Amino acid sequence: MTIANCKLDSARWSQLALLAAVELLAMSLWFSASSVTQALQTSWNLSRGAESWLTISVQLGFVLGALASAVLNLSERISPPRLLAACAMVGAALNAAIPLLISDTFGRTTGGFAALVALRMATGVMLAGVYPTGMKLLATWFKQGRGLAIGVLVGALTLGSASPHLLAGLAHWRTVMYGCSVAALLAGLLAAATAQVGPHLPTATRFDWGYFARVWADPAVRRANFGYLGHMFELYAMWTWAPRLLRESYTAHSYSLSAAAAAGFAVVAIGGLGCVLAGLTADRAGRCWTTIASLVVSGSCALAAGWLADQPLLLTAVCLIWGFAVVADSAQFSAAVSELCDPQFVGTALTIQTCAGFLLTTLTIRAVPEVQATHGWGWAFAMLALGPVFGVFHMARLRASDAATKMAGGRR
Repeated sequence: MTIANCKLDSARWSQLALLAAVELLAMSLWFSASSVTQALQTSWNLSRGAESWLTISVQLGFVLGALASAVLNLSERISPPRLLAACAMVGAALNAAIPLLISDTFGRTTGGFAALVALRMATGVMLAGVYPTGMKLLATWFKQGRGLAIGVLVGALTLGSASPHLLAGLAHWRTVMYGCSVAALLAGLLAAATAQVGPHLPTATRFDWGYFARVWADPAVRRANFGYLGHMFELYAMWTWAPRLLRESYTAHSYSLSAAAAAGFAVVAIGGLGCVLAGLTADRAGRCWTTIASLVVSGSCALAAGWLADQPLLLTAVCLIWGFAVVADSAQFSAAVSELCDPQFVGTALTIQTCAGFLLTTLTIRAVPEVQATHGWGWAFAMLALGPVFGVFHMARLRASDAATKMAGGRR
């Protein structure tokens, strides 16, 4: 290996570590409010349906931000490191505005709740400039070993998404939200100071509205997208409500709130390890096999978890397996679409996939508490297994097609 290649190899792994740190810190904003729902319910008299909007609003904001960024070609017009840094810092300010500006008295009013939802949605818009931009920067550094690199990055953002649950067991809810904002501010400063564009910057592309229809006409891309939708049907509803079930189970059996918070953190955070291992596996065994295995394990856990509320330790064990598998395959669906679609429209195809998936999450996040209120946690979580069943069917059909050889170097 030449000296130039050694320097490039060192630089790309350094950039991966830095981008992983940025994503970990910035993505703490995602569940900063959802992690303290019990405290907000007490302080602001939130209903279970209103609690859902603490996460749904972020999902909707993310969809709007991703679509706007793609249509306006922001990552082409603005330096990606600067875009990433700016979005992280603005997101930090928007998140901090909730504990700073919304008093308990105002929070109990309709206007206070509207302000909360608006600020959470605006935070989601900013996160659309953090996660996808970080992925794009990563792609400029990695042509080989991209499965592992993406797995590391998604693992870092998974750990970051989990972090508020750990903080929630240690501090007042306002302190938790301020802490998440400080983390996101640090992410922005780190990105501004150290993030760089690599040597494999792709050719600029324009967003094509017409491809919205054409992308669903391609059988291989359609099946990869359907696999992703099955995955997303389950993922964010699990991340939102599994910590709540654990808290209720732990409280009913006289465990401490800090123990419940640690369990909630662990079942989301362990997905980071799942992402890394799935990235390694997909590059060797194929994307279809990796996603199918993850979906089967996570769907099985969804069927079991809700019935174990009376056994907190067994529930924790099942949720840890669930958390490991539920996000492990996430990056592989995006990689699959990027390999299967028309190279001219990779950006458009990924935007369509992301927007469709995150819009779907709003339905299941809202549906879980409704089903739980009438039928209990068992049926509420069992419902989520419908997503993995749908995803497995389509990924198995994709694996059986000739198009599967386009993925992961021919590995199905």
